[in-house]
Amino acid sequence: MAQHLDLGRKGENLAKLHLENTGYEILDKNWTHGKLEVDLIAYKDKVIIFAEVKTRTGNSFGEPEDFVDTRKQKLLLEAADEYIYLMNHQGEVRFDIISVLYDRKNNYILNHIEDAFWPTAM
Repeated sequence: MAQHLDLGRKGENLAKLHLENTGYEILDKNWTHGKLEVDLIAYKDKVIIFAEVKTRTGNSFGEPEDFVDTRKQKLLLEAADEYIYLMNHQGEVRFDIISVLYDRKNNYILNHIEDAFWPTAM
């Protein structure tokens, strides 16, 4: 597997563990609909959380969360709409970003940004 894919999966596993340790129930990991993918779908306090995980080995080009641009937000919204429809979820939803930033010594900083964005199309 390509090194960047390994890094991404490693970050997703850390994000999943973080969510579980803070009381979230993981509903799905790498859920796909067509070409759309949601890294983590979690549930807590009657809210479905769609989480995008961004993992980087440096921040010289910006923080990991800076790479969840409006195009990516729109794709997440499309996937979330389908998931909500399939699950017949009538409650609230939230979009989070979990960034994982590694340093050269393989230490990391995890930043969970709740309610990181709200797509205008919703």
